[in-house]
Amino acid sequence: MSRNITERRMYDWKAVPWRKRERAVFKLQKRIYRAAQKGDKRKVRRLQGLLTRSWSAKMIAVRQVTQQNRGKKTAGVDGVTALKPSERQPLVRQLRVTKEVKVNPTRRVWIPKPGRDEKRPLGIPTMYDRALQGVVKLALEPEWEAVFEPNSYGFRPGRGCHDAIEAIFLSIKQKPKWVLDADIAKCFDKIDHSTLLRKLNSTSPIRSLIRGWLKAGVIDRNVFQHTEAGTPQGGVISPLLANIALHGLETEVQKLTPKEDKITVVRYADDFVIMHKDRSVIEKAKEIVGKWLARIGLELKAEKTRVSHWRVRNLDSIF
Repeated sequence: MSRNITERRMYDWKAVPWRKRERAVFKLQKRIYRAAQKGDKRKVRRLQGLLTRSWSAKMIAVRQVTQQNRGKKTAGVDGVTALKPSERQPLVRQLRVTKEVKVNPTRRVWIPKPGRDEKRPLGIPTMYDRALQGVVKLALEPEWEAVFEPNSYGFRPGRGCHDAIEAIFLSIKQKPKWVLDADIAKCFDKIDHSTLLRKLNSTSPIRSLIRGWLKAGVIDRNVFQHTEAGTPQGGVISPLLANIALHGLETEVQKLTPKEDKITVVRYADDFVIMHKDRSVIEKAKEIVGKWLARIGLELKAEKTRVSHWRVRNLDSIF
Protein backbone atom coordinates (compact mmCIF):
# COMPACT_ATOMS: atom_id res chain seq x y z
CA MET A 1 0.00 0.00 0.00
CA SER A 2 2.74 2.45 0.99
CA ARG A 3 4.66 1.59 -2.18
CA ASN A 4 1.65 2.51 -4.37
CA ILE A 5 1.31 5.85 -2.56
CA THR A 6 5.03 6.56 -3.11
CA GLU A 7 4.76 5.77 -6.82
CA ARG A 8 1.70 8.01 -7.20
CA ARG A 9 3.49 10.86 -5.42
CA MET A 10 6.57 10.34 -7.55
CA TYR A 11 4.51 10.97 -10.67
CA ASP A 12 2.49 13.80 -9.16
CA TRP A 13 3.89 16.94 -10.79
CA LYS A 14 3.14 19.11 -7.75
CA ALA A 15 5.05 16.74 -5.47
CA VAL A 16 8.27 16.56 -7.55
CA PRO A 17 11.39 17.35 -5.43
CA TRP A 18 12.68 20.09 -7.75
CA ARG A 19 15.73 20.98 -5.65
CA LYS A 20 16.89 17.37 -5.87
CA ARG A 21 16.36 17.33 -9.66
CA GLU A 22 18.25 20.63 -10.07
CA ARG A 23 21.17 19.38 -7.96
CA ALA A 24 21.45 16.23 -10.06
CA VAL A 25 21.57 18.25 -13.30
CA PHE A 26 23.97 20.83 -11.86
CA LYS A 27 26.43 18.11 -10.79
CA LEU A 28 26.52 16.75 -14.33
CA GLN A 29 26.90 20.27 -15.74
CA LYS A 30 29.87 20.92 -13.44
CA ARG A 31 31.55 17.77 -14.70
CA ILE A 32 30.98 18.87 -18.31
CA TYR A 33 32.38 22.32 -17.50
CA ARG A 34 35.54 20.92 -15.91
CA ALA A 35 36.12 18.45 -18.73
CA ALA A 36 35.71 21.28 -21.28
CA GLN A 37 38.22 23.42 -19.36
CA LYS A 38 40.75 20.59 -19.61
CA GLY A 39 40.01 20.12 -23.31
CA ASP A 40 38.82 16.54 -22.82
CA LYS A 41 36.30 16.43 -25.69
CA ARG A 42 35.67 12.71 -25.36
CA LYS A 43 34.61 13.07 -21.74
CA VAL A 44 32.49 16.12 -22.57
CA ARG A 45 30.56 14.16 -25.23
CA ARG A 46 30.04 11.19 -22.89
CA LEU A 47 28.73 13.41 -20.09
CA GLN A 48 26.49 15.33 -22.49
CA GLY A 49 24.98 12.01 -23.55
CA LEU A 50 24.31 11.18 -19.90
CA LEU A 51 22.66 14.55 -19.32
CA THR A 52 20.41 14.40 -22.41
CA ARG A 53 19.17 10.99 -21.23
CA SER A 54 18.70 12.19 -17.65
CA TRP A 55 15.12 12.14 -16.34
CA SER A 56 15.92 15.15 -14.14
CA ALA A 57 17.10 17.21 -17.13
CA LYS A 58 13.95 16.38 -19.08
CA MET A 59 11.76 17.29 -16.10
CA ILE A 60 13.50 20.64 -15.67
CA ALA A 61 13.27 21.43 -19.40
CA VAL A 62 9.52 20.67 -19.46
CA ARG A 63 8.96 22.73 -16.33
CA GLN A 64 10.77 25.69 -17.90
CA VAL A 65 8.80 25.76 -21.15
CA THR A 66 5.39 24.93 -19.67
CA GLN A 67 5.50 26.95 -16.44
CA GLN A 68 8.36 29.44 -16.22
CA ASN A 69 8.95 30.97 -19.67
CA ARG A 70 6.98 34.10 -20.54
CA GLY A 71 6.02 32.59 -23.91
CA LYS A 72 4.46 29.46 -22.43
CA LYS A 73 1.00 30.52 -23.64
CA THR A 74 2.16 31.20 -27.20
CA ALA A 75 1.44 28.22 -29.42
CA GLY A 76 3.60 26.76 -32.17
CA VAL A 77 2.27 25.24 -35.38
CA ASP A 78 0.61 22.45 -33.37
CA GLY A 79 -1.55 24.91 -31.40
CA VAL A 80 -0.38 23.54 -28.02
CA THR A 81 0.16 26.09 -25.23
CA ALA A 82 1.06 25.73 -21.53
CA LEU A 83 0.25 22.18 -20.46
CA LYS A 84 -1.68 21.09 -17.39
CA PRO A 85 0.27 19.22 -14.68
CA SER A 86 -1.27 15.92 -15.79
CA GLU A 87 -0.02 16.51 -19.37
CA ARG A 88 3.58 17.31 -18.47
CA GLN A 89 4.75 13.83 -17.43
CA PRO A 90 3.75 12.31 -20.81
CA LEU A 91 5.77 15.04 -22.55
CA VAL A 92 8.82 14.21 -20.39
CA ARG A 93 8.55 10.55 -21.46
CA GLN A 94 8.44 11.52 -25.15
CA LEU A 95 11.69 13.53 -25.13
CA ARG A 96 14.51 11.76 -26.99
CA VAL A 97 17.78 13.29 -28.21
CA THR A 98 18.31 11.11 -31.29
CA LYS A 99 18.90 11.55 -35.01
CA GLU A 100 15.45 10.12 -35.74
CA VAL A 101 13.52 12.97 -34.07
CA LYS A 102 11.15 14.70 -36.49
CA VAL A 103 11.46 18.49 -36.22
CA ASN A 104 8.48 20.76 -36.86
CA PRO A 105 8.64 24.19 -38.55
CA THR A 106 8.25 27.27 -36.37
CA ARG A 107 5.25 29.63 -36.38
CA ARG A 108 6.02 33.21 -37.38
CA VAL A 109 4.83 35.85 -34.92
CA TRP A 110 5.50 39.55 -35.49
CA ILE A 111 6.04 41.76 -32.44
CA PRO A 112 6.63 45.54 -32.38
CA LYS A 113 10.08 46.89 -31.56
CA PRO A 114 10.09 49.16 -28.48
CA GLY A 115 9.58 52.80 -29.46
CA ARG A 116 9.36 52.07 -33.21
CA ASP A 117 6.77 51.39 -35.87
CA GLU A 118 8.64 48.42 -37.37
CA LYS A 119 8.19 44.86 -36.14
CA ARG A 120 10.60 41.99 -35.63
CA PRO A 121 9.87 38.34 -36.39
CA LEU A 122 9.79 35.57 -33.82
CA GLY A 123 9.86 31.88 -34.71
CA ILE A 124 7.81 29.93 -32.15
CA PRO A 125 8.63 26.20 -32.02
CA THR A 126 6.14 23.56 -30.90
CA MET A 127 5.99 22.74 -27.19
CA TYR A 128 7.79 19.42 -27.83
CA ASP A 129 10.62 21.13 -29.72
CA ARG A 130 10.91 23.79 -27.03
CA ALA A 131 11.28 21.15 -24.32
CA LEU A 132 13.84 19.22 -26.39
CA GLN A 133 15.78 22.44 -27.03
CA GLY A 134 15.80 22.97 -23.27
CA VAL A 135 17.40 19.54 -22.73
CA VAL A 136 20.05 20.18 -25.42
CA LYS A 137 20.78 23.62 -23.97
CA LEU A 138 21.37 22.11 -20.51
CA ALA A 139 24.00 19.84 -22.09
CA LEU A 140 25.67 22.39 -24.39
CA GLU A 141 25.78 25.45 -22.14
CA PRO A 142 28.40 24.27 -19.59
CA GLU A 143 30.75 23.20 -22.40
CA TRP A 144 30.64 26.64 -23.97
CA GLU A 145 30.66 28.54 -20.67
CA ALA A 146 34.10 27.01 -20.10
CA VAL A 147 35.49 28.66 -23.26
CA PHE A 148 33.37 31.78 -23.89
CA GLU A 149 35.29 35.07 -23.95
CA PRO A 150 35.40 37.01 -20.66
CA ASN A 151 33.68 40.16 -21.92
CA SER A 152 30.60 38.46 -23.42
CA TYR A 153 27.58 39.21 -21.21
CA GLY A 154 24.34 38.64 -23.12
CA PHE A 155 22.14 35.57 -22.53
CA ARG A 156 24.58 33.88 -20.17
CA PRO A 157 23.90 32.47 -16.68
CA GLY A 158 24.91 34.83 -13.89
CA ARG A 159 25.58 37.75 -16.25
CA GLY A 160 23.55 40.74 -17.35
CA CYS A 161 23.47 44.21 -18.86
CA HIS A 162 24.77 45.92 -15.71
CA ASP A 163 27.86 43.68 -15.76
CA ALA A 164 28.58 44.87 -19.30
CA ILE A 165 28.16 48.51 -18.22
CA GLU A 166 30.54 47.93 -15.31
CA ALA A 167 33.16 46.39 -17.64
CA ILE A 168 32.95 49.48 -19.89
CA PHE A 169 33.24 51.82 -16.91
CA LEU A 170 36.32 50.02 -15.56
CA SER A 171 37.95 50.29 -18.98
CA ILE A 172 37.43 54.05 -19.46
CA LYS A 173 37.42 55.47 -15.93
CA GLN A 174 41.16 56.27 -15.80
CA LYS A 175 42.05 57.06 -19.42
CA PRO A 176 40.15 58.92 -22.14
CA LYS A 177 39.32 56.52 -24.98
CA TRP A 178 37.71 56.32 -28.38
CA VAL A 179 34.74 54.01 -28.70
CA LEU A 180 33.32 52.00 -31.57
CA ASP A 181 29.65 51.56 -30.65
CA ALA A 182 28.42 48.83 -33.01
CA ASP A 183 25.31 46.83 -33.76
CA ILE A 184 24.96 43.76 -35.99
CA ALA A 185 22.23 43.94 -38.63
CA LYS A 186 19.57 41.21 -38.24
CA CYS A 187 21.95 38.99 -36.30
CA PHE A 188 19.51 36.18 -35.45
CA ASP A 189 18.11 36.12 -39.00
CA LYS A 190 21.36 35.92 -40.99
CA ILE A 191 23.79 33.63 -39.14
CA ASP A 192 25.30 31.18 -41.61
CA HIS A 193 24.17 27.63 -40.75
CA SER A 194 27.25 25.82 -42.09
CA THR A 195 29.68 27.99 -40.10
CA LEU A 196 27.63 27.61 -36.93
CA LEU A 197 27.42 23.82 -37.24
CA ARG A 198 31.20 23.61 -37.84
CA LYS A 199 31.77 25.64 -34.68
CA LEU A 200 29.49 23.39 -32.66
CA ASN A 201 31.49 20.24 -33.50
CA SER A 202 29.16 18.36 -31.17
CA THR A 203 27.97 14.77 -30.93
CA SER A 204 25.98 13.46 -33.88
CA PRO A 205 22.50 13.41 -32.22
CA ILE A 206 22.86 16.97 -30.85
CA ARG A 207 24.33 18.27 -34.10
CA SER A 208 21.61 16.54 -36.11
CA LEU A 209 18.88 18.05 -33.92
CA ILE A 210 20.31 21.56 -34.10
CA ARG A 211 20.67 21.28 -37.86
CA GLY A 212 17.02 20.19 -38.00
CA TRP A 213 15.89 23.19 -35.93
CA LEU A 214 17.89 25.57 -38.12
CA LYS A 215 16.54 24.10 -41.37
CA ALA A 216 12.98 23.39 -40.19
CA GLY A 217 11.45 26.37 -41.97
CA VAL A 218 8.76 28.77 -40.81
CA ILE A 219 5.02 29.08 -41.37
CA ASP A 220 3.91 32.70 -41.78
CA ARG A 221 0.17 33.31 -42.36
CA ASN A 222 -0.26 29.65 -43.42
CA VAL A 223 2.57 29.90 -45.98
CA PHE A 224 5.65 27.70 -45.52
CA GLN A 225 9.08 29.31 -46.06
CA HIS A 226 12.46 27.59 -46.04
CA THR A 227 15.11 28.90 -43.63
CA GLU A 228 18.51 29.09 -45.32
CA ALA A 229 20.15 31.21 -42.61
CA GLY A 230 19.64 32.45 -39.05
CA THR A 231 18.41 30.99 -35.78
CA PRO A 232 14.70 31.38 -34.96
CA GLN A 233 14.16 34.02 -32.26
CA GLY A 234 11.66 32.53 -29.87
CA GLY A 235 13.43 29.20 -29.49
CA VAL A 236 14.92 28.21 -26.13
CA ILE A 237 18.33 27.45 -27.61
CA SER A 238 18.57 30.41 -30.04
CA PRO A 239 20.40 32.85 -27.70
CA LEU A 240 23.05 30.20 -26.95
CA LEU A 241 23.51 29.48 -30.68
CA ALA A 242 23.92 33.22 -31.36
CA ASN A 243 26.60 33.46 -28.67
CA ILE A 244 28.40 30.44 -30.15
CA ALA A 245 28.30 32.03 -33.62
CA LEU A 246 29.79 35.30 -32.28
CA HIS A 247 32.40 33.55 -30.12
CA GLY A 248 35.90 34.56 -31.26
CA LEU A 249 35.10 38.19 -32.13
CA GLU A 250 36.83 39.55 -29.03
CA THR A 251 39.93 37.40 -29.57
CA GLU A 252 40.17 38.46 -33.22
CA VAL A 253 40.03 42.18 -32.39
CA GLN A 254 42.57 41.90 -29.55
CA LYS A 255 45.20 40.64 -32.01
CA LEU A 256 45.45 44.26 -33.17
CA THR A 257 47.39 45.48 -30.14
CA PRO A 258 50.01 44.09 -27.74
CA LYS A 259 48.96 43.11 -24.20
CA GLU A 260 50.51 46.22 -22.66
CA ASP A 261 48.39 48.43 -24.96
CA LYS A 262 45.23 46.34 -24.74
CA ILE A 263 42.16 47.07 -26.81
CA THR A 264 38.92 46.33 -24.94
CA VAL A 265 35.87 44.59 -26.43
CA VAL A 266 32.61 44.30 -24.47
CA ARG A 267 29.72 42.42 -26.08
CA TYR A 268 26.10 42.00 -25.02
CA ALA A 269 24.30 39.67 -27.46
CA ASP A 270 24.55 41.37 -30.88
CA ASP A 271 25.58 44.79 -29.50
CA PHE A 272 29.21 45.51 -28.67
CA VAL A 273 31.67 48.31 -28.01
CA ILE A 274 35.41 48.44 -28.73
CA MET A 275 37.57 50.90 -26.76
CA HIS A 276 41.11 52.20 -27.22
CA LYS A 277 42.97 55.48 -26.68
CA ASP A 278 43.96 55.73 -30.37
CA ARG A 279 41.23 56.47 -32.91
CA SER A 280 43.21 54.90 -35.77
CA VAL A 281 43.25 51.58 -33.89
CA ILE A 282 39.47 51.79 -33.50
CA GLU A 283 39.07 52.41 -37.24
CA LYS A 284 41.23 49.36 -38.00
CA ALA A 285 39.19 47.32 -35.51
CA LYS A 286 36.02 48.31 -37.38
CA GLU A 287 37.47 46.92 -40.63
CA ILE A 288 38.55 43.68 -38.93
CA VAL A 289 35.11 43.23 -37.35
CA GLY A 290 33.42 43.73 -40.73
CA LYS A 291 35.57 41.02 -42.36
CA TRP A 292 35.15 38.63 -39.41
CA LEU A 293 31.37 39.01 -39.40
CA ALA A 294 31.21 38.42 -43.16
CA ARG A 295 32.57 34.89 -42.56
CA ILE A 296 29.46 33.99 -40.59
CA GLY A 297 27.03 35.77 -42.92
CA LEU A 298 26.66 38.96 -40.86
CA GLU A 299 27.39 42.67 -41.25
CA LEU A 300 27.40 45.84 -39.16
CA LYS A 301 24.29 48.00 -39.15
CA ALA A 302 25.57 51.27 -40.58
CA GLU A 303 22.98 53.58 -38.97
CA LYS A 304 23.69 52.17 -35.50
CA THR A 305 27.49 51.93 -35.77
CA ARG A 306 29.67 54.94 -35.05
CA VAL A 307 33.03 56.01 -33.64
CA SER A 308 32.97 58.66 -30.91
CA HIS A 309 34.87 59.75 -27.82
CA TRP A 310 33.71 58.27 -24.51
CA ARG A 311 33.07 61.73 -23.00
CA VAL A 312 30.10 62.24 -25.32
CA ARG A 313 28.58 58.77 -24.78
CA ASN A 314 26.05 57.74 -22.14
CA LEU A 315 26.82 54.22 -20.89
CA ASP A 316 23.16 53.44 -20.29
CA SER A 317 22.35 54.14 -23.94
CA ILE A 318 24.88 51.63 -25.32
CA PHE A 319 22.99 48.44 -24.50
